[in-house]
Amino acid sequence: MHPAPSVIIFTIFSGLGFGLFFLLGLGFFLADYWLNFVLFFLAYGFSIIGLLSSLFHLGNPQRFLKAFSQWRTSWLSREGVFSTSTLIIMAPFAIGKIFLDKEFVILGIVGSVLAILTIFCTAMIYAQLRTVPRWNSFLTPVLFVLYSLGGGTFLINEGRLAAFILILSSLLQVYAWLNGDQLFKKAVSNVESATGLGNIGKVRLLEGPHTGTNYLLKEMVYIVGRKHRIRLRIIGFILVGLLPGLILLLFNFNLLLLILAFLMHLIGISLIRWLFFAEAEHVVGLYY
Repeated sequence: MHPAPSVIIFTIFSGLGFGLFFLLGLGFFLADYWLNFVLFFLAYGFSIIGLLSSLFHLGNPQRFLKAFSQWRTSWLSREGVFSTSTLIIMAPFAIGKIFLDKEFVILGIVGSVLAILTIFCTAMIYAQLRTVPRWNSFLTPVLFVLYSLGGGTFLINEGRLAAFILILSSLLQVYAWLNGDQLFKKAVSNVESATGLGNIGKVRLLEGPHTGTNYLLKEMVYIVGRKHRIRLRIIGFILVGLLPGLILLLFNFNLLLLILAFLMHLIGISLIRWLFFAEAEHVVGLYY
C-alpha cells in the first residue's frame, strides 16, 4: 500500500492523543496544576492534529460529515463518532479538574471508554480488510492500543509502566512482522484467482495488463526493497520501545532524558507506521 504521509500522521498523533485521554480519564494526573493543563492541551492537540490530517486523505474533504452517517457498518464512521464524543465528554472533565478542582469521575470513565474505542476503531479500519492479509490479524488492534498507551504513559511520567508497555509492544511487533510475512502466501487469493484463469492451470505473467499506471497501482501496489525493509525494521524496533524502555528503567527521572526517550519513540513509531502501510500487500497486486 502507498504510505501516505497524512495517514501516518493521523494514526500516530490520534493514537497519542486518545491514549492520553484514556489515562487522564482514569485519574492519572501529575501533582502540578499547570502540568495537568499541559497534559489536557497535548491530548486535545495530538487528537485534533491527527483527525485533521486524516481529512487530507479523503477524496472530497468538504464532505467529511458524511463519514459519520455509516456508523452501523463502517469502522471509519464509528471512529468519527467515538472520537468526536471523546473530545466533547472530556471538555467538562478537563474544566472540572483544572479550573474547579473537582473530578467528575463518571465523565472521566465514559471519556476513557470512548477514547479506547476510538483507538480500536482506527485499528479495525485496517484489521477488517481481508484483501490485505498482513493487516487482517488480531495483532493490528493490539499493537495500535499498546502504542497509544505507551506514548500516553510517557507523557504522564509513569516511567516503569511506559517501559513495560513499550518493550512488550516492540516484542509483539517483531512477531507481527514475522507472522505477517507468511500471511500473504497463505491467503485464499492467488494469481490464478486474480486473473480468473485457474481452471486452465498454472498462470504466469507474459505481459502486464496495461503499459501505463493507474489509481490501483499508485495506491495499492507499493514495493519495498528487502534490504531497506530489514534495516528500517531493526531501527524501528530499537527506537520505538526497546531503547526508550531501557532508558526509563535504568536511569532516574531526568527531564532531558525523558524528552530524548520520547523523541526516540516518535521516530520509531513513524518508521513502524510507514512500514505498516508500505509492506501491506493488497491482493489486487496479484493481477499486476
